[in-house]
Amino acid sequence: MGETKKIDIANNLKIVEWLKAELLDSVAALYKSLLKTGNDIKGDALARIIIIAYLLGRRVGVPFEITDMQVKNKLGNSIDKSEELGQWQGDLSDLLQYLEKRKR
Repeated sequence: MGETKKIDIANNLKIVEWLKAELLDSVAALYKSLLKTGNDIKGDALARIIIIAYLLGRRVGVPFEITDMQVKNKLGNSIDKSEELGQWQGDLSDLLQYLEKRKR
């Protein structure tokens, strides 16, 4: 294995570890924001979590498009099992519709 390849792998591992730490930090920020009023802080924390999830996925070999597709599939499967989820069916359906409209 060439020196450049070793550096790339080491650099990628560092970035993955940094993203994992950022994800934990963002989840903690979301938990803290739930104790406060106002949606700006909550929205910011949620946006950070979503962005980091996409970037982390990409760094471990999952393209953005695959993540999108899997999110939609997961939503569809969860909606199909909505009898078990009861009250969540509407939220899941709304999110799936939103994601499908957004791609058009």
